[in-house]
Amino acid sequence: MGAQLRVYKRRIKSVTATKKITRAMEMIAASRIIKAQRKVAASTPYADELTAAVSAVAQGSEVKHPLTTEADPARRAAVLVVTSDRGLAGGYSANALKAGENLTGELIAEGKEVDTYIVGRKGVAYYAFRERPVTQSWTGFTDSPTYADAKAVAAPLIEAMERDTDEGGVDELHIAYTEFVSMMTQTPVERRMLPLTLASTAEESAEAFQRAGEPHALYDFEPSPEQVLDALLPRYVESRIYNALLQSAASEHAARRRAMKSATDNAEELIRSLTRLANQARQADITQEISEIVGGANALADATAGSER
Repeated sequence: MGAQLRVYKRRIKSVTATKKITRAMEMIAASRIIKAQRKVAASTPYADELTAAVSAVAQGSEVKHPLTTEADPARRAAVLVVTSDRGLAGGYSANALKAGENLTGELIAEGKEVDTYIVGRKGVAYYAFRERPVTQSWTGFTDSPTYADAKAVAAPLIEAMERDTDEGGVDELHIAYTEFVSMMTQTPVERRMLPLTLASTAEESAEAFQRAGEPHALYDFEPSPEQVLDALLPRYVESRIYNALLQSAASEHAARRRAMKSATDNAEELIRSLTRLANQARQADITQEISEIVGGANALADATAGSER
């Protein structure tokens, strides 16, 4: 039984060390969530206003811009999937990849070819393991993205939208990422960024102004709507991708905090269980030793009594 007690003590020591690590990771993730939330809150109004401005340019003019005009029929689409660089975040990356898979399946069912773009090592590893082609990938910044990272991601996507499909271009640009709703809720979403769905963006803009009690904005375009679109649309794509990266980063930290808290709670429960087993083993050792002492004393007393007779 002494050997069994040593085994329990070693396991308690090992689980205690693991608990310290998961507790530290939980606290780090909790501290990063606040910063990520602030960045999301700061970037969202800019992205929304820029979307409204681009929509107003497209609707307020007769311009047929390739980034706002529906291809008929659309033959090729680009899908950007945002995952994480690191694990230990529960089902965060798996859910984002599942959303990307669903989106890709829908586009293929519509008869479109799909070019896949990946952000995050988890997504790159997922596609590499399945030997599936990836047009381009980016890694190393998913937990703290910057606007420069968003520009680097947006550049080849905008270039693909501007090229003809016969030259490797695409007709549509979609994104699958994880939207941060709250500390406990993060939702994988699929959005089409280009071409703009002008009717929905106009309605959303009008509803937003109505909720805020503000008049609907009017725009004058100088020098021309075409040049304004050429300048605004890259900014629109960059801002939307940047907001998606920030939303995903906040979701990743929240998912990691929740996963590490669950791991810490499980470690505490396992330590309690092992402690009970170790106590039982120690008590069994003590009981056995007492029994041996009593048995030895009885045998000695019987031997002494026999010699006296």
